[in-house]
Amino acid sequence: MRKWTRALALLLAAVLALSLGACGKKADEKVLNVFTWATYFPDDILAEFTEQTGIKVNYSTFESNEEMLMKLESGGEYDIVLASDYIIDIARGQGLLMELDKSKIPNFKNINPTYQNTFFDPDNQYVVPYSAGVPMIIYNPAMTGGVEIKGYEDLWNPAFADSVVVMDDARNIIGITLKTMGKSFNETDPAVLEQAKEKLMTLRPNIRAFDYNTPYNLMISGETAVGYMFTSQVITALNANPELKTVYPAEGVGFGIDAVFIPAKAPHADNAHAFLDFILDGERSARITEQTFYGSCNSAATPYITNPLLVIPDDAIRSGESIKDVGEEATALFNDIWTEFKQS
Repeated sequence: MRKWTRALALLLAAVLALSLGACGKKADEKVLNVFTWATYFPDDILAEFTEQTGIKVNYSTFESNEEMLMKLESGGEYDIVLASDYIIDIARGQGLLMELDKSKIPNFKNINPTYQNTFFDPDNQYVVPYSAGVPMIIYNPAMTGGVEIKGYEDLWNPAFADSVVVMDDARNIIGITLKTMGKSFNETDPAVLEQAKEKLMTLRPNIRAFDYNTPYNLMISGETAVGYMFTSQVITALNANPELKTVYPAEGVGFGIDAVFIPAKAPHADNAHAFLDFILDGERSARITEQTFYGSCNSAATPYITNPLLVIPDDAIRSGESIKDVGEEATALFNDIWTEFKQS
């Protein structure tokens, strides 16, 4: 019996040693497994990282934040994940994020304080903010009849009948309706949401089109006078027609932050830390921003950014709101309101 016990102990020790050896070997590999949306890390930036470090980048993509979370939960071996704030908050709650070793990220100091201490990383322990998505109003002054546009409320102006394009997005459009009522983008009270629905219905005569992906086309063609869309889409419209004007709505913006994190079980954590420091370099971060068309979260990048729309005013963020997960019940209400609105 003792012989068998001793033999078993030796076998287990051998297996453990092999396992630890394999883990150590994997950690030493010159590899970085990246997981995000297609093209979100520009190819030239990834190639430059490999050239400078010798670390090969394996780039995998997902279609949605929810798909990312499912893959992470099932044990996907990723070193760097770039995703949206609300889903990162969920992943953090599940213990799926590795705490950052900031001694390995000296460029962490470049992150704009406005984008730190967020709801999804309140103590700046887990993420590097990458970009900010801030929807805004864009309009053609040649088509608005001299109406001064300052905020969301102006979208209801009868002068804009059948001439407004908005993103096809329940949370954003119901959210701006709530803001005109002095409420939050993240309202969950069914009674308040019912009031918002009543007001939203009065906007319907002004809506020419719902378009999530290419709303700028209608602004470029002159089919619509006013639009509400993401900054990246606004820039596309302005590149085609510089006479268009933009507004950060007076009621306050609703924004989202995409951020980078290292999964708790990342096989190449040192390489991941090196990559985070690499993309936080000011000049390099500016190049990323000007290729992705999303707002910069990096103060050191500001001097290198040529398009002012890519540097969102700090006061717009401070006076704005993060659009958060409101739970299943409220989400169902938002979706029901949206369906009824679009069909009206």
